[in-house]
Amino acid sequence: MHPGIPISLVFFGCCTNVIFLEQLVKVFPNSGNIITFSAFVFNCIEGLVVTTRFLTKPSAIPIKYYLLMVSLFFVVQTLNNYTLGFNISMPLHMIFRAGSLIANLILGVIIMKKKYKITKYLSVVLITAGIATCTLASASQQDDKSKKSASGAYDYMIWLIGLALLVLSLFLAAFMGIFQEQTYIKYGKHPSEAMFYNHFLPLPGFLFLMSSISSSVHEFNKSDPYVIPGIGGSVPWAWLCLLFNTITQYICLRSVFVLTTECTSLTVTLVVTLRKFISLVFSILYFKNPFTPLHCCGAVCVFFGTLMFVEVFAKFKVYKQFEDWVNGVEKKKKT
Repeated sequence: MHPGIPISLVFFGCCTNVIFLEQLVKVFPNSGNIITFSAFVFNCIEGLVVTTRFLTKPSAIPIKYYLLMVSLFFVVQTLNNYTLGFNISMPLHMIFRAGSLIANLILGVIIMKKKYKITKYLSVVLITAGIATCTLASASQQDDKSKKSASGAYDYMIWLIGLALLVLSLFLAAFMGIFQEQTYIKYGKHPSEAMFYNHFLPLPGFLFLMSSISSSVHEFNKSDPYVIPGIGGSVPWAWLCLLFNTITQYICLRSVFVLTTECTSLTVTLVVTLRKFISLVFSILYFKNPFTPLHCCGAVCVFFGTLMFVEVFAKFKVYKQFEDWVNGVEKKKKT
């Protein structure tokens, strides 16, 4: 499959998903668990029937590899949530998560011994800076609710621990992407199977969230009825919104899993990072949220960084002269 197809579906699925997700979260702020649970159940049912034929088809990739992927994912998500209790502000949390491209680039050089052009490094820094700027501009101005003690030194130490956990989470997520890439190189491309086991294996963990999910079910049932055109019947609008959210989330996730088998870990990270940025811009435009000069500055950085990453400028003479100059500087340093 040409990589352009899953990339297009990633942006289509994820950007349309923002509409239904924000509609739900605005009215039901505590509905995150039921939204995640619905996506996992939908993906598991589809994979159980189509991919594994009710678990009768043996997996092409050993289950232990999927267990490691799931464990890494669980640790990363837990660390991301846990750091908020260490005096880490939400804007700082968001900015660190925008640094996934840099972390992936560094681990790619260290673990996989990859070599990139200097312009590749510059593009990654530019994209990361742009997304961090937009994220910071979109962070709501809230009072700092983090717990403070009487000792400033103690608070600073707690903040440093939270910062260390954020860095650890960032590089673990990058390592997970590289591990997936190496697994697919060794055992072949199996995106549907990978998607199923990555959602099926952690499913028992939702037992700990059943009280929250049950509460959301009661809230959704009380939402205003929506009359279905042509049928005449009605359904609570929250359930209809959840259905479309789940479907668009499936399109987005499946496309990402297909992409992991067609492209390098760095390219996948780039697409996912840009997807977050475009979803943010789409959310601003669709829901008429403020678009500040900082947003504009960040958008320009992301735009030019992306064009530099995919080497669109390589055809221009000025860009080639710049690249030759940079390479010349690098050679002089080595000698």
